[in-house]
Amino acid sequence: MEGLTTEIVKRIAADTIFGKPLVTNVYRSVIVEAIVATALPDWNWCSADYASCDFIHPDGTRLEVKQSAMRQTWVTKAPSKPSWDIAARTGFWENGTDWTERAGRNADVYVLGLHDLVDDNADHRDPAQWQFFVLSEHRLPSTKRLGLATAMRLVQPVGCSDLAGAVRKALSERRFVYGTGDLQRSSAW
Repeated sequence: MEGLTTEIVKRIAADTIFGKPLVTNVYRSVIVEAIVATALPDWNWCSADYASCDFIHPDGTRLEVKQSAMRQTWVTKAPSKPSWDIAARTGFWENGTDWTERAGRNADVYVLGLHDLVDDNADHRDPAQWQFFVLSEHRLPSTKRLGLATAMRLVQPVGCSDLAGAVRKALSERRFVYGTGDLQRSSAW
């Protein structure tokens, strides 16, 4: 097509995906990760296909972002029940091509985003409408999913303006174990 440029295609695609207040599950993670990236400017946003985590700090600390929304893009009889995938993995991909077997969770800190508005004001793109449960990996239960009630028992949620402080607090709570001759993080990573 004459006159069709990469910029036009990007704009049309972005408007199609993010141009409405409710964003489908497939793309909502990008919204939440963008909020986290803004709140944590010192972290490298590295999520991509086959990435082992969503953010890496210059010191090597890994952070995983999960999100859940109670109002969906499709019609439901009742609000969705929030939950997050926190399952341990059997390994991870390095550089998208090399598989490393290593059982455990893939991050030191988990940021669990919750969008709990269910009325017509719900807008997944609005950072002020999100709450975040920030947990050190060792505080997560040994389950595959974490529900809202359990998240609330483990930690109080924070808004995006308090996200950096909550991540610092979670990092300070990491457990350390003594390895052969040095101090190591208890995380498998």
